[in-house]
Amino acid sequence: MEVEQNGVPNVLIRFAGLLNTTVSGHRLDIPQEFGSGYCAGFVFNDHLRMLISDYELNHDLLIENTEKRPGKILFFKFQKIFPKNAAGLNRTRASQTPSVLIATSRLNTEDAFTIHSNTETINIEVDTAYLAGLFKYTTPSPVLQKLLGDAPPLLFEQLLHPAIQNIVDEIVTEKVQNSFRLFFLRIKAEELICRLLIELDKRSEKQFYPLNNRDIQAIYKIRDAMIMKLSEPPLIAILSAEAGMSPTKLKRLFKQIFGYSVFSYYQHFRMKEAARLLRQEQLSVSETGYRLGFTNLSHFTRIFEEHVGMKPKAYSRA
Repeated sequence: MEVEQNGVPNVLIRFAGLLNTTVSGHRLDIPQEFGSGYCAGFVFNDHLRMLISDYELNHDLLIENTEKRPGKILFFKFQKIFPKNAAGLNRTRASQTPSVLIATSRLNTEDAFTIHSNTETINIEVDTAYLAGLFKYTTPSPVLQKLLGDAPPLLFEQLLHPAIQNIVDEIVTEKVQNSFRLFFLRIKAEELICRLLIELDKRSEKQFYPLNNRDIQAIYKIRDAMIMKLSEPPLIAILSAEAGMSPTKLKRLFKQIFGYSVFSYYQHFRMKEAARLLRQEQLSVSETGYRLGFTNLSHFTRIFEEHVGMKPKAYSRA
């Protein structure tokens, strides 16, 4: 493995080379002729590193993957989490809901990988042996045992609640003097890892099934199509046919990845969209309910209150 330069990840140095520029203070600012934004990287120690990417490039780039880290690594990929989304793209839309992917192996293990032209992510990598040592005097839950052990590749996606989003915002926006910056960011990275493991530990699954790229792509294709048509309740028979897998396998893998059943996940995003329509689009309760496929407004009111904690009319006026 290459030796990082002053705690800067090698991938960031190679990225800068492709753009004919340099990394300064752990940060690469994208030259104007190539696009806009920045990418910042931090190697805190032999066990933990973080890459913050918020940029737009004129074209995708292909970069050599020379990172061959020993041991097993746990990856956290935060997406749709930058504060500007709240003003520009509106986080309440289903397609812009902040989340994090948690994986026990790289999703791309090729000798080269693509740096996409529009990226807004934070990636954190932690060595599982180091992480397991933090649980030395406790008994890890089934989820933790799978993540930290020698189980086949696993992938989870976790929606971010406000407390976790607040930590992400601190990483991106908090101004810390240089002498404390790496210390501060390392603590925040570890805090994120801890909170996310706590959230995963709440999941009810006790048995986990190995995943392959085809299954992952099929499940995500089904998920994306479902939240783009929130007025149409999902039908398992149709979804499983589109995914090319049995209904049992579809339901099992969907809940394993997202932590929700297919219908519960759909209903969660349906009510998030209802809240957006009521408060930001200022639609009436009836207009909102009918747009989201409800024919019985009393049923819509009950479901909305279960998810949001308020009746839709009261929510729209709050």
